[in-house]
Amino acid sequence: MTKNPKMLKTTFDTNKYLKKISKSNSYFYTFLDRDNMAAGILMLRPGEEDTQDPHENDEVYYVVRGDGFLNVEGIDHPIQPAMSYFVEKDLKHHFHGNTKDLVVVYFFSGRDS
Repeated sequence: MTKNPKMLKTTFDTNKYLKKISKSNSYFYTFLDRDNMAAGILMLRPGEEDTQDPHENDEVYYVVRGDGFLNVEGIDHPIQPAMSYFVEKDLKHHFHGNTKDLVVVYFFSGRDS
């Protein structure tokens, strides 16, 4: 089988990215950033602040593990593992209130902004 040099990466080891996050000053890591889609993973420890600003693109979150709330425009939505949440572009939102490590995979409908 011949390898195509223009072929994009197909698999992503999110456990590797979580280790990278735990050794950095950031609580998130974007592992895919294309014109039409971006994806990444975030990990918030209890008491750690989610400092994100509204994004230029719609976003979907998939909760891998943890607890707490997703606040969207002042309304708290309880979160739990295996649930997904949609946040429309330009809306203020942040995670908070987690008592366990919160791990979330995120997807943007465009570049990570």
